[in-house]
Amino acid sequence: MATIKLTKNELKAQKDALKMYQRYLPTLTLKKQQLQTEIRSIDQRAKEVREKRKALEAEFSKWIAVFGEQNAFKPDMVTVKNIKKGTGNIAGVNIPIYEGADFSRGEYDLYSTPLWIDLAADRMEKALSYDLEADVLDEQVRLLSKELRTTTQRVNLFEKVKIPETKANIKKITVYLGDQQVAAVVRGKISKKNLEVASETQTEIEETEQ
Repeated sequence: MATIKLTKNELKAQKDALKMYQRYLPTLTLKKQQLQTEIRSIDQRAKEVREKRKALEAEFSKWIAVFGEQNAFKPDMVTVKNIKKGTGNIAGVNIPIYEGADFSRGEYDLYSTPLWIDLAADRMEKALSYDLEADVLDEQVRLLSKELRTTTQRVNLFEKVKIPETKANIKKITVYLGDQQVAAVVRGKISKKNLEVASETQTEIEETEQ
């Protein structure tokens, strides 16, 4: 704990600081809770997207196997051309929002490839879109988790350090100033008593001389 001045000005400064900490702490605590809720929600959405991707892949594999032409479709027939992202804001944190993607398809011989290749390409685009969406959701979690760590540190600082420390400082200064006030009153009474005694003594001397 830093050394503080035991003065009325310092007491006011400490009281003002305590008011500020107590005013901001509920806001920080609320922000912390909001971030925790949003992170859980986004984690769940990412999990659901990956489950959809996994289910689509399983269905896709079975579907191709029915035709007995597993090697007819090549993954490079579909590639990501452009990822569309917007910007959102959660608890003051800017986050990317997945808004879709543009894909390009490789050229293939219409006569030598199965008729279902176009349908397969559609499925692949959907699968890739799920992957891209999950990646963006992961980025949201990363950004929000970073902000959560910072907010949690501030909450702990205010709650466990600054507020108790400031209250202790106020108590210390208040006790000191109270003691000083009592001492001043006592000194005043002693001085008054001394003056009265001196006055009485002077009166007695004067009466004796007469």
